[in-house]
This record gives sequence, C-alpha cells and structure tokens, in this order.
Amino acid sequence: MAELHIRNVSKSFPGGVQAVDGVTLDVPDGQFAVLLGPSGCGKSTTLRLVAGLEALEGGEIRIGGRLVNNVPPQRRDTAFVFQSYALYPHMTVAGNMGFSLKMRGMRTAEIRARVVETGRILGLEPYLERYPAQLSGGQRQRVALGRAIVRNPAVFLLDEPLSNLDAQLRVDMRLELIKIQQRLGATFVFVTHDQVEAMTLANLICVMRDGKVQQTGPPEELYRKPANQFVAGFIGSPRMNFFYGRLARRDGQLRLQVDSVSIPVPGEGPSAGAADRPVVLGIRPEHLQLAPAGPLELTVEVVEALGSQQFVYGSLGPGVTIVAAVDPRSKPKIGDHLRFSIPLDDVHFFDGATGARLPD
Repeated sequence: MAELHIRNVSKSFPGGVQAVDGVTLDVPDGQFAVLLGPSGCGKSTTLRLVAGLEALEGGEIRIGGRLVNNVPPQRRDTAFVFQSYALYPHMTVAGNMGFSLKMRGMRTAEIRARVVETGRILGLEPYLERYPAQLSGGQRQRVALGRAIVRNPAVFLLDEPLSNLDAQLRVDMRLELIKIQQRLGATFVFVTHDQVEAMTLANLICVMRDGKVQQTGPPEELYRKPANQFVAGFIGSPRMNFFYGRLARRDGQLRLQVDSVSIPVPGEGPSAGAADRPVVLGIRPEHLQLAPAGPLELTVEVVEALGSQQFVYGSLGPGVTIVAAVDPRSKPKIGDHLRFSIPLDDVHFFDGATGARLPD
C-alpha cells in the first residue's frame, strides 16, 4: 500500500475544455479519499490521470513516493474499478477475478489461492464457479472489486462503482466497502457525485467544481466549516438555506436585510468589513430550532415526512424560502406558522460576490 500525491495536475480536451485545472491532493497511506462534485467537475478525469488512462499535461503524480507521470498504466501499481462491472460473460467468477494474474504469468496454484482468499473476504466463496449472468447486481459489483483486490495494488481507484445499484443495495455496498477497506488497510480513491455516499465512506473528501479543488478535509470539517458557498451547499441534505442581503445594525441589533424580510443575526456576525456589501447568511435545516418566540416565522407550504426525519418547506416572506428539520411527532400542516431561532454556533457567512467564507 502507498500514499498518493497529486501536485498541480492539469488536463484539457479538444475544443478548449479545461477538465482538470491545477488539482493538488495528498492522500495518506491507508486512507479512504473521495473526489466529490457535480457531473463535469473533473473528478473522473483526475482519477483516470492517476491511473494513466489519460495523458497528463502538467503537474506531478507520485504513488508511494515514485513519480509516475510517464509510467504506463500497467506499471503504476493501481487497480481501477469502473462504473460498469465489465465482467467477461464467458468466464466464471474465479476466472474473472484471476484473469489479470494469469496474464502476468502467475502460477495456477497461486492464482487459485489469491482468488479463494479474496472470495472469502467478499463473501463470494459459494459463487466462484458461477457465471456473471447467474449473479445479482451487488454480487457482480463485488466480483469487479475482487478483480482489483487479487492484484494487491498500491492504490485502489473506484469510479462511481455503486451508481448502477438500486437504493438499498447501494447502502449495503457502502457498508461492505468500508469493511473491506479497513480489513485491507489499503489506500482507496473513490469518485462520486453523491454527498451522502462521500460522507459515509470517506476519511478525506476533496470537493471539486469546474476542474478545480474547492476544499479538502475530513467530512466533519467540510460540514462544520465549508470554505465557500459552493461547498456549503453541496455538503448536507437538504442543502443549506442561503439568505442574500446586506448587513446593517439597527437599534443595537445586527440584521441581514433580505428583500422585505429583516433577519436578526446572532452574535456579532462576520468581521466589520462585511458591512454595507452583499453578504450571504447560511444555516442548515437541521440547525434551525423551533422556538415559540423565535425571530424567523415560517409559513409551511410543503411537508416532507421521511419516518425518522421530517422537513418543512415554506417562506419567511415574498421571495424568501426556507427548509427546516422538525420533530416528526410535531405533525405540522400546510398553512401552519412556525417560529425558529438561529443558533449562534451554526451560522455561516459568505461574501455575496465571491462566495468565499467570511472570517468569523
């Protein structure tokens, strides 16, 4: 196993499309890193650059301290798991898993030993002599992962491997992946656009947008202290509430004026330099607190009941919408008026022009 270092990596495609623009990322040995972002942000291209499947235009990639810029894919000591299972239909599970080892000229007995051990790790022992058509989607995905594990690579590269699975199976496979990574102690780099998947799996998340890194850090850090408005809105479900306005102090109380709605700001707000310029106040739905005398009054327009969770959507005034998490036992109804307070420790401020986080 090995650490991965990506330094100022770039890649463009014909037509002037800058897919990856100066990406830098360090993944320590044995960590589960996730590249997260919307479609077209450059995360899959970055993964393919690490694997050597795309030609690097600038920067450096090191695996285990070794510069691999000009090393062919088969000599980089990585294993790539694709979105599609890409299994050979005419081969058994054992045949699919051991095929790459056979191409390397490894002895049959050693191949069989590795395949059996990997099958045990993945719970595939009863299926080693079956063909892909005889397996479920989750079993096929485990075979694709097993094909990577038998190679014992320095780094595992996984490009949205769970996206073809149904909802419950995705949850099950996420748990399996965590167990497998911990059991192997391996370095994993996983690409996804699903922030729930990223928060569940990762020790380290790298959020990307338009080919650039927006923020890198542990999941809790990105959730608690997003570097900019994009990260704040991408991490968390439902997404963070944003209020666009200007800060002003009235009668000793700092307020954010949003159209016709005046929102009281707890504490001292951001630094004094934020006054009299566009500011965005962010608060997550789960951090708003029901309070009979709270400063925010929400008129309920939609109720989303999810069993253990319940969210209400509505307006504070013309053009100012909000979503808040409430106790499922409260049973709010459309048309109800609910009041909320804003906890000081859970408020975020961003520059209205650049989206950058403002100093606390």
